[in-house]
Amino acid sequence: MRLNRSVREGLTDLLLAGPATAVMVLLIFLPVGIVAVLSFTDYQFGAASFRWVGWDNYRAILADPFGRRALVNTLTYAAITIPASISLGLLVAIGLHGLTRHQPRLAAVLRAVYFLPVAATLVAMAVAWQMILHPTLGLVNQALGAAGLEGPSWLSDRALVIWTLAAIGIWQSVGYNMVLFLAGLAAIPPHLYDAAAVDGADRPWDRFWTVTWPMLGPVTLFVTVVTATSAFRVFETVATLTQGGPAFASDVLVYAIYREGFVYFKAGHASALTMVFFALVLLFTALKFRVLETQVHYR
Repeated sequence: MRLNRSVREGLTDLLLAGPATAVMVLLIFLPVGIVAVLSFTDYQFGAASFRWVGWDNYRAILADPFGRRALVNTLTYAAITIPASISLGLLVAIGLHGLTRHQPRLAAVLRAVYFLPVAATLVAMAVAWQMILHPTLGLVNQALGAAGLEGPSWLSDRALVIWTLAAIGIWQSVGYNMVLFLAGLAAIPPHLYDAAAVDGADRPWDRFWTVTWPMLGPVTLFVTVVTATSAFRVFETVATLTQGGPAFASDVLVYAIYREGFVYFKAGHASALTMVFFALVLLFTALKFRVLETQVHYR
């Protein structure tokens, strides 16, 4: 009976977890393995054969100034977008959470307004941003001109373009982070604030540091992981607005992968870039969990 019970439990576990595991292996791990193998070859799409080149593709990425530029631009974009998106999302959530008590209808309208960029198609929004940031006809430069200031070329200036794309990324992700933080704020027990007030933490800043911020630890960890993953795989705005220009000033890893693989058909080189991107995201995610997990208080 003990053996039969173990067999039944094993079959039940296999029946429940087997289909999902098979799908993960088929759609995630197997493609990753194929890309890893291709990264050590000179394979090109459509070619009848290929050669094993070892680490040449990876050495070419480090030696190529355009490859280094894509890596630096990706890190710069992430360094701007991640902290700004999380901070603004938290600030908006705290403001709307307090406004809900006094003006629930206004708070509902503002929540919808902040969430619209998340619900809208990013490519369509990128086209709208292209019109808004036009150097002569755009609303931004016209407003600056009305104030007596000369507007820059937001998408054509090599020193400014990555900051412009990062600002669009922040605008697009604040609404999603806001919703997650609102859910975390709503789950904080009110009696914790009462206990903090009894202990002398009755000012808003003290209440935030003693109750709100520690209790938002799990939500903050999740928001950080989601925001960082989205920042590292930025593609739509680059492909729609700049195509990596001017002079590769806005080139990022995912767009470089697309260009090398589906424009130049260099599957081996694109696979090496993909593995670099995968390792970068994996390393950054593991680092975030290691640093933030020790500061998270689970309820």
